[in-house]
Amino acid sequence: MQPTLLILAAGMASRYGSMKQIQSFGPGGETIMDYSIYDAIRAGYKKVAFIIRKEFEKDFREIFEPRLKGRVELEYVYQEVAPERTKPWGTAQAVLCAKDVIREPFAVINADDFYGRDAFEKSYKFLTTEVASKVYSIIGYELLKTLSDNGTVNRGVCQVDGKGNLSSIAERLNIALKDSRIICDDDQQPKELPSDSKVSMNFWCFDPSIFSYSGKLFTAFAATNSGNPKAEFFIPLVADQFIKDKEGVIKVIPTSSQWFGVTYKEDAPEVKASLEELVQAGEYPPALWV
Repeated sequence: MQPTLLILAAGMASRYGSMKQIQSFGPGGETIMDYSIYDAIRAGYKKVAFIIRKEFEKDFREIFEPRLKGRVELEYVYQEVAPERTKPWGTAQAVLCAKDVIREPFAVINADDFYGRDAFEKSYKFLTTEVASKVYSIIGYELLKTLSDNGTVNRGVCQVDGKGNLSSIAERLNIALKDSRIICDDDQQPKELPSDSKVSMNFWCFDPSIFSYSGKLFTAFAATNSGNPKAEFFIPLVADQFIKDKEGVIKVIPTSSQWFGVTYKEDAPEVKASLEELVQAGEYPPALWV
């Protein structure tokens, strides 16, 4: 079966301050998602599913349907905010929202991250040749290449075993470069992280069997955190428990792609400049969908 690309676009963008998922960054007015979809299509993907909030649907349809008609199949999945909460339950619960529309192997990415062509090609190869009910993967980026000059970031920091498989992953918060050292200002150890640490930028490759496993975890997580409106059910939490439960393996696939993204408004000019450089280098056309 042909794999699907699942794009997480329901977040609140609290640090960025606006709906960055559909902001124009490319020279032809493209969003960052446009570049991900473009790379996915040329890698071989035939279907894209957006996870959004219902209130975003009109904007998404008006932007993407004219651009993508006849190029790729589109699906819309909704992640809403529960009445007792101020934000959605998190990325892993967002993935669960797609269980009724995805029955094939799939990749998961963030809407506001630029991942690069190499990452999509490697993900497509994995999803069409290696994925299984007990074999998933993550595209691993070097930590130093994923920091922002404009504030702290959160990253899923990976521990990789001798076979290239994920042995554990921990969501680390408030990471920044300070005096040539990468410091993580949260309540976990170690405080200083190696610059070449492999980290998750939320580019995962799954078999549909992940829905059943993560669904059970979410039921328990939601019950435990019912009184905590800020608790979030992250994909790295599911992945780490999957490994601890010896359910299978998660391969770490390194990529040569340069990541960049828009955590803060101040990141926007740098993202626009990076895309312009790629266009000038011939990696992308000036207007993606002409």
